[in-house]
Amino acid sequence: MKKISIASSCWNEAENILPFYERCKLELDRHPEYDYEFVISDNLSTDGTREILREIAAKDPKFKVILNANNFGHIRSPFNALLNASGDLVFYLCSDLQEPPEMLTEFLKKYEEGCKVIAGVRSGTRASLLMECLRGIYYKMLKKFSPSDDLIERFTGFGLYDRCFMDALKKYHDPYPYFRGLVSEIGFKRCEVPFIQEKRKHGKTKNNFFTLYDMAMTGFVNHTKLPLRLAVFSGFFIAFLSLLVALGYFIYKLCNWDNFQVGMAPLVIGLFFFSAVQLIFIGILGEYIGAIYTQVKNKPLVIEEERINFDE
Repeated sequence: MKKISIASSCWNEAENILPFYERCKLELDRHPEYDYEFVISDNLSTDGTREILREIAAKDPKFKVILNANNFGHIRSPFNALLNASGDLVFYLCSDLQEPPEMLTEFLKKYEEGCKVIAGVRSGTRASLLMECLRGIYYKMLKKFSPSDDLIERFTGFGLYDRCFMDALKKYHDPYPYFRGLVSEIGFKRCEVPFIQEKRKHGKTKNNFFTLYDMAMTGFVNHTKLPLRLAVFSGFFIAFLSLLVALGYFIYKLCNWDNFQVGMAPLVIGLFFFSAVQLIFIGILGEYIGAIYTQVKNKPLVIEEERINFDE
């Protein structure tokens, strides 16, 4: 009997974690031909989520919990849950129920047809339409400028993964991984299944400008050198443009020596413009240096405080 691992992470999801378990368990009960386990990584929740996780784990020995010693963020903690899943198939989804557990049945059909990676791709959302449009633009840019054109648009990691994919994933020792990109990079036969993203029913979203920016820049830094090359090309272009402007001013001054006064306005505008361009590209360079620094430190994904229902 093959085993399905339900992998997820949570942070202050006290109102969602029990419905998440119940909906996943109901879906698993429709497939008695598969054994199952849950692997939930908690990011130091403070709203009672940990107590609920302990209660569920006490009733269901197949409900495994990793309690982190600190909040290790929205990238490292979910990845650690994935790496600790032992099933022949790993079903990864968010615990806020915006990604419906009921998609498991459709994913299993694709798996039985021979797909090793079944990716859930958003075809629409009942959440913020503005954010969906911005995400769509981001994914198109990332796919267009990445050396590989195999990146999945509107993909968050929600999907079903075969053990061969999971074994390959464990070969990547990345302290700050971009899982969505790794899915495309690793390969294997892949299917894409559309779904409608649900609106969050309980609690508040943990995503804000900084977490979304962090995820977006991680994707760009890990999968394209375009920003660095854009800085070089922009530098050459602006230098050439400045030379043409300077030449134009020089010729005009020669033709109108007594009447034409250059003034301070062009100098001030040019100074602020070039300073802004330099700061932007210094920031881009800083993102890549920061990524290198993260790799060099080679920190562990998370520090675990306690494990529940794991067979050590």
